[in-house]
Amino acid sequence: MRHSIFSTPIITPILRFIANCCLKIGGWHVEADDLPPTPYVFIGAPHTSNWDFMLLIAGVLHLRMDIRWMGKHPLFPPLIGAVMRWMGGIPVNRTKAHSMVSRMADLIREEPETILCIPPEGTRSKVKAWKTGFYHIARQAKVPILLAAIDAENKKLRILGEFKPGDDLDSDMQSIQAAYEGLKGIRPENT
Repeated sequence: MRHSIFSTPIITPILRFIANCCLKIGGWHVEADDLPPTPYVFIGAPHTSNWDFMLLIAGVLHLRMDIRWMGKHPLFPPLIGAVMRWMGGIPVNRTKAHSMVSRMADLIREEPETILCIPPEGTRSKVKAWKTGFYHIARQAKVPILLAAIDAENKKLRILGEFKPGDDLDSDMQSIQAAYEGLKGIRPENT
């Protein structure tokens, strides 16, 4: 069994308590109905600040989820990399050609408890279009996409619902992005 920040005995309950206290002190609320059964791809947007990661960790601890997330490989140097992996991180080298979609779909198939978290913008900076890797991973693994949002204007972390990929990438991406219409991140200028 893989232990992570989200599933380590003794440590996880302590971290969950701290996360809940931080959310409460910061005035943040988590809005979520029942979560779907695993596995699924979990996307969060808008991704506009380094604080998004801390909010993600707090929200996931609050919801008792055990996620894996993809991050650029420089975040995983020796020693710190071990901590990042314990926090659910999977290093991704974006400078090398590789079959990341297939690898992540295989991970989901091999570990059916997987919740793979991916920011669809792929960066904290403002983007013109979302990356589609999360969609292709979900489609190839034949799992749904859980839509989550940082609604900074109202200080809410929200689960918006589940989306099942179809056969039309463009139409599906428009539907997914429509769910985030009007939501602003921590740095609205990057939304």
